[in-house]
Amino acid sequence: MSENDIFKALADPTRRTVFEKLASGSMNASTLREGMDISQPAMSQHLAVLRTAGLVREQRHGRYVNYEVDPNGLALIAQWLTKYRAYWPARMDALNTLLKDMDQ
Repeated sequence: MSENDIFKALADPTRRTVFEKLASGSMNASTLREGMDISQPAMSQHLAVLRTAGLVREQRHGRYVNYEVDPNGLALIAQWLTKYRAYWPARMDALNTLLKDMDQ
């Protein structure tokens, strides 16, 4: 699993939607499909991509499988973003200055 795998997985809008749904808690594939126009095989493929990227993990309960966000995948994203966090304070200061100038 690499940063590229994570960003490729999240590049697809359907997978982003699935990931966002899972951010609210553990769900099975049928529950994830609610409100989405997607077949069960397609959902399985999207979940497989998210799993391979390390963003989602599964827990089996008998013949049922629940999916949830894998915090390890989120940690990789957070580490990547940390490299760019230093740019934000300067950009926010510049925006603040611009807004103050516009008020005058």
